[in-house]
Amino acid sequence: MSAGSAAPDVPSLLRQPDFFRFWSARLAATAASQMMMVALGWQMYDLTGSAWDLGLIGLAQFVPALLLALPAGHAIDRSDRKRVLAASMAVQLGVALLLAIGSWQHALGRGSLLLLSMLLGGVRAFQMPASQALLPQLVPTEVLPRALALSSSALQGAIIAGPALGGLLYGAGAEVVYGVSAAGFALSALAIAALHPRPAVLAREPMSMRSMLAGLHFIVERKVILGAVALDLFAVLLGGATALLPIFAKDILHVGPTGLGLLRGAPAVGALVMSLALARWPIERRCGTWLLGAVAAYGVTMVAFGLSRWFWLSLLALAVSGAVDMISVVIRHTLVQLETPDAMRGRVSAVNSVFIGASNQLGEFESGAVAAWLGPVASAVTGGIGTLLVVLTWIRLFPALARRDRLVRDDAALAGGRTTA
Repeated sequence: MSAGSAAPDVPSLLRQPDFFRFWSARLAATAASQMMMVALGWQMYDLTGSAWDLGLIGLAQFVPALLLALPAGHAIDRSDRKRVLAASMAVQLGVALLLAIGSWQHALGRGSLLLLSMLLGGVRAFQMPASQALLPQLVPTEVLPRALALSSSALQGAIIAGPALGGLLYGAGAEVVYGVSAAGFALSALAIAALHPRPAVLAREPMSMRSMLAGLHFIVERKVILGAVALDLFAVLLGGATALLPIFAKDILHVGPTGLGLLRGAPAVGALVMSLALARWPIERRCGTWLLGAVAAYGVTMVAFGLSRWFWLSLLALAVSGAVDMISVVIRHTLVQLETPDAMRGRVSAVNSVFIGASNQLGEFESGAVAAWLGPVASAVTGGIGTLLVVLTWIRLFPALARRDRLVRDDAALAGGRTTA
């Protein structure tokens, strides 16, 4: 990693009004979302006492996000991305207000919580790709890796602080949590509305199956992007251990719910530290090696976590896993944005978001299924080993990705040519 003499440092980036507004909007929205999800889960469990219903909240959000991903990406490429992102915040503001009023009036039930969860999932199908497609319009191309890393620091900071604040406020009532969440979404919407992005090249073709699938076709035809996106999919699918943390906290490490909270927060702490480091010292050379090495290190940390019987070692393994995962996130997102023409960014980002959502959701299912068959320790260890095998396979399947040197724009790819190393 290198600081780079021509690129602005972190304070300089944050002093740029548009980037600071975007960074602040992401921080406020993510914290609001995390608080709202904590309250939703607790409220559902208070109402029904069913672990199944807790799972349904996640499923209710994932299904509409999956179904709407492709049309959402097409809509984003044909529309003002700033308005799409601001509108998604406004809809979430409305949902938070409905939840606050319903909680205050004791009018919420299982069905209404699931219905509003579906609405949240649907609007987030637009939020993530719109946010990813908008950032390149706010900063120069040469500082995009640094901007992505600093933007990710807001995300990770909110993931750490949001659930803790939501849990603290829940003691005063669910309506208080939802009210504060609504304020966060309102601040985010206002910050986004005040942005002045550079004009984007918008797609002009009408919505059709071909145009909606264009993002998927674009990724499949470009081996560097396909390799980077699929690498993350399989790494998280095999190596994720989030679903197993309650078992490790209770039955293996014997640290109870307090320890579980620390275990859940450890990857985000590592990711936050690494995102700040990458914003200060961005990766400028051998990015393919860094990407594959980071994913391999992620697999090693999962093996270490699975074998550990000491709480602090387990905590350290998870923190390191979050740090090395952040390296792969920044490199992957930068490659996708640099290699994608402006008129395709919404659709490509939408497909990328489907890969991310699928890896997280299916990864939790895979971990739970293997744990039920072989036990939690074997599930974590075999998942980590599987991640290492994926890295070795990717070196052979995607040599252009392994050889990729710089995170710079490939003009041949943008013009429709083949991606080079």
